[in-house]
Amino acid sequence: GVAQHNGDGGDPVTLFEVVKLGKSAMQSVVDEWIESYKQDRDLALLDLINFFIQCSGCKGTVRIEMFRNMQNAEIIRKMTEEFDEDSGDYPLTMPGPLWKKFRYNFCEFISVLIRQCQYSIIYDEYMMDTVISLLTGLSDSQVRAFRHTSTLAAMKLMTALVNVALNLSIHQDNTQRQYEAERNKIAGKRANDKLELLLQKRKELQENQDEIENMMNSIFKGIFVHRYRDAIAEIRAICIEEIGVWMKMYSDAFLNDSYLKYVGWTLHDRQGEVRLKCLKALQNLYTNRELFPKLELFTNRFKDRIVSMTLDKEYDVAVEAIRLVTLILQGSEDALSNEDCENVYHLVYSAHRPVAVAAGEFLHRKLFSRHDPQAEEALAKRRGRSSPNGNLIRMLVLFFLESELHEHAAYLVDSLWESSQELLKDWECMTELLTEEPVQGEEVLSDRQESALIELMVCTIRQAAEAHPPVGRGTGKRVLTAKERKTQIDDKNKLTEHFIMTLPMLLSKYQADSEKVANLLQIPQFFDLDVYSAGRMEKHLDALLKQIRLVVEKHIEMDVLEACSKTYSILCSEEYTIMNRVDIARSQLIDEMTDRFAHSVEGLLQEAEEADDDDIYNVLSTLKRLTAFHNAHDLTRWDLFGNCYRLLKAGIEQGSMPEQIAVQALQCSHYSVLWQLVKITEGAPSKDDLVALRRVVKSFLAVCQQCLSNVNTPVKEQAFMLLCDLLMIFSHQLVTGGRDGLQPLVFNPDMTLQNELLNFVLDHVFVDQDDESQSMGERPPRWFTVHDKRRMSYYNDYGDIIKETLSKTRQTDKILCAKTLILSLQQLFNELLQDQGPNLDRTSSHVSGIKELARRFALTFGLDQIKTREAVATLHKDGIEFAFKFQNPRGPEFPPINLAFLEVLSEFSSKLIRQDKKTVHSYLEKFMSESMSERREDVWLPLISYRNSLLTGGDEDHMSVTSGSSSKAGSVRSKKGRPPVHKKRIEGEEPGAPTPLQSSVEGSWMLRNDTLQTPGALQTPQLTSTVLRENRPAEHMPDPDSEPGSENDFMQMSWLGQQKMEEVNRKDRTGMNYIKARSNQGVRRGLMEDDAEPIFEDVMMSSRGQLEDMNEEFEDTMVIDLPPSRNRRERAELRPDFFDSAAMIEDESHAHVLIWGKRVKILRS
Repeated sequence: GVAQHNGDGGDPVTLFEVVKLGKSAMQSVVDEWIESYKQDRDLALLDLINFFIQCSGCKGTVRIEMFRNMQNAEIIRKMTEEFDEDSGDYPLTMPGPLWKKFRYNFCEFISVLIRQCQYSIIYDEYMMDTVISLLTGLSDSQVRAFRHTSTLAAMKLMTALVNVALNLSIHQDNTQRQYEAERNKIAGKRANDKLELLLQKRKELQENQDEIENMMNSIFKGIFVHRYRDAIAEIRAICIEEIGVWMKMYSDAFLNDSYLKYVGWTLHDRQGEVRLKCLKALQNLYTNRELFPKLELFTNRFKDRIVSMTLDKEYDVAVEAIRLVTLILQGSEDALSNEDCENVYHLVYSAHRPVAVAAGEFLHRKLFSRHDPQAEEALAKRRGRSSPNGNLIRMLVLFFLESELHEHAAYLVDSLWESSQELLKDWECMTELLTEEPVQGEEVLSDRQESALIELMVCTIRQAAEAHPPVGRGTGKRVLTAKERKTQIDDKNKLTEHFIMTLPMLLSKYQADSEKVANLLQIPQFFDLDVYSAGRMEKHLDALLKQIRLVVEKHIEMDVLEACSKTYSILCSEEYTIMNRVDIARSQLIDEMTDRFAHSVEGLLQEAEEADDDDIYNVLSTLKRLTAFHNAHDLTRWDLFGNCYRLLKAGIEQGSMPEQIAVQALQCSHYSVLWQLVKITEGAPSKDDLVALRRVVKSFLAVCQQCLSNVNTPVKEQAFMLLCDLLMIFSHQLVTGGRDGLQPLVFNPDMTLQNELLNFVLDHVFVDQDDESQSMGERPPRWFTVHDKRRMSYYNDYGDIIKETLSKTRQTDKILCAKTLILSLQQLFNELLQDQGPNLDRTSSHVSGIKELARRFALTFGLDQIKTREAVATLHKDGIEFAFKFQNPRGPEFPPINLAFLEVLSEFSSKLIRQDKKTVHSYLEKFMSESMSERREDVWLPLISYRNSLLTGGDEDHMSVTSGSSSKAGSVRSKKGRPPVHKKRIEGEEPGAPTPLQSSVEGSWMLRNDTLQTPGALQTPQLTSTVLRENRPAEHMPDPDSEPGSENDFMQMSWLGQQKMEEVNRKDRTGMNYIKARSNQGVRRGLMEDDAEPIFEDVMMSSRGQLEDMNEEFEDTMVIDLPPSRNRRERAELRPDFFDSAAMIEDESHAHVLIWGKRVKILRS
């Protein structure tokens, strides 16, 4: 093309390079091009054409003679040959900041070009006709790069033209007003010359507007209506994004049903990025309240779809859908039904924070925003309330209770935090509702409402003090900004000053209620404790300590006691001056409890079997309190271990210790051991200290081991957990990090202890929960309890652990993992044989259980059969060998003892690729005699069914829809004649059945494996023209990134390779040549794509006739008709209602559509 010269006289560069580098202002680049256009139109347009070609990543150049003598289709075909097909990248898809900037510059260039040409050049009937014609041709290309780049260019061109049309409309209206004002003057003052000029100007503006309409119609009908349903998601997204711009920019012309329908239909797009563009386009429209009347019909038609998108699997889409629903709510309270609102409400409990926050904004707008703040404040003052938020807080409590997700109060608070902070931080109002009597006109809070309000209040305090979301929301603590940090400090001071005074009163009122007290006692951990001393509020501290002491003496619930213990621990922090005061109170409390505990233990041990309930309660209640405190406080100086150890030994020797006392004594002893270890690791321990601790640990481990045989399950479970913890803590890792001096404390469990721990797992972890209740009845066989229950009844409990373990082992060694799976199935089968004998009932639940486990194991291999082919084949090999391992002692005419195992093995047949099925079948035949293949009795059915599973799909090819997909869409597409037409599946065809060409490619690949060649990319001939594929069936090529195993697998002569080598050696040479010949038919899929496909899952057409009808409807009715200015008469014809069922297919409730290669049934309402 024509070169553009640098201003400094450097080497000439193309327009593409100038725009790519972006060093020059875009307006100067465009002005320079306009000057060249004025001098020589053809050369300037040639430069512009080459600009679009090169922006597509094509290395070719259109020459002047080609421009003058060839049609666009011929030029595009010629340029297709110039593509570098070794790479699928082109400027719009290339990564990096340079190409991101290029995309921006590319769009800006087109916009500036139209802006600078809008007064003359675009009306010369040459420049715009040439550009639009070229872009239309490129947008219809099968080359994705051409289609993507030209569509972006055309949509930006259209946006620029819409802006021109809007300016023309404004100028027309101004001219009309001037004309009417001049004409209405009296005859003497009227200037006829001016009227003549205004009429001429109006006529010129009208002609220009007609020209712009024609250009926009050409782009819309020639490009948009085809590309908005393109197979490539990025192209569809571009179209939807730009039509949203047009509707917002020039709503009088574009904001109507004729254009909104495209956005509505595309809400059903299968790609999240396209749905996202639809929602953002609609948000821009719903933000403007003046546009709501024009959106009313659209809202009624597509509201249900938008509300359903709040549950979209793509979180970004769900967030934008909720925001759009919120905008609809703001525009019209009546637009959403109660059911619509409830669908959004529950999303405040979502674990994904952006979704929850968006739902919180919706909830705030609907329920918690004050409609008349002044009137509500006046009412609150008349009632004597300091805050007008009382009713809103009551409503928040009711919402929380009705949602029935009480454990998620922190999530609800976090969701509302950004939109309702003023309400959530109104702690004065909350404490007023809890402590004061209701005034006239207010209802009394029920006990359940009070509990909910306290829980919500504590969650708001935590959110304000910590300034980060609760656990499960977000990826961790982020660094706060200076503003956020200041807000956090202010909130913490505010809540501290308020609750220092009110918390003792709240504890006093609710001290008998364990749930409320446990929540209230969490508040001090969020205090700024310096306020006690700085504000001279020690009397409030004394009141708090008094209330906590009363709570400890009144309750024995562990959650309450642990909350008290944690509160003491926080108040005793050494950095605060109040530490001494709190420590004295804590020590007094511990002294009293330890004295009481020592006396009660003595009494209990003396009474022994004669101890009554009071003796047991005194020991248990005091021990619970001490255990809770020992968790957070170092109580070793009170030597609690001694009395606890005495209790445990007495229980072991006498066998009569109450289980709750034993559990608490084990836990308290455990804490004592850990605190002693902490002291030793933090100091410089002497040898005597180490010996003393080792003696304590050894004796405690022995007690725990003895407790494993206790008759009480809670005691056994507690002993097991503590043994595991202590053996981990006192393992070899104790001496790491330069702590070699702690070597005497390292304990290694002996085989006896290991076996006892293993038996505990088998007997208590993988046991049916109903086994306890079955003790009086008939218990199932042990093999069934240990295995079937292990894999089925506890799948919900341990399924995630099992899956993760299998995943890790498969990553380490796929083949070894497969061998492990088949071995576990063989062990189950052997146990079943031992229990039922050789004559298995194959319809029994036990056999079905093994088959179900095999099915689940098969699912763990995933969908990529190439990566797992060697492992699956090895699994089948081991399974076949196991099935024929033992002959029937009654003679060869009877089936092998393990033959029924083939029925289990058949669950893995679907994971074999076609050629491997043949190989495995050949291996199976080695074990079969001639008589076996002819037997049809029931006992031989496992062999028959397994053979059939290997033969299915192994000997014949099925015709299927041709396959080809973009990197994002992943859709199955067909192209024969007109691209958008669906193909019907051939009768009897299996979903996803390979084409003959696929089979040939796989056969060629199998041949390479058989001859032990290292697998590599398939070599295919160059594709040089867009017409080469028109009458050729498309083919599915394996993903080049999914190599068929590693090189080592094949170089080491795997079992599969050996079997295939034998099989290939038996084949006729002509057959191999035929396979090779067919494999060469492959065609590179790189940049070549089928162009237009319906991509909507439930609102698009499906049959050829329906699609053609819709295309005709587009052509006949969809003409861009700008709204008339005042001088233009109103148009007589009415546009059809495109939301009517006659013009648009109803949504999923009325349409049952199965896209791509499947039969389709459309039900019109």
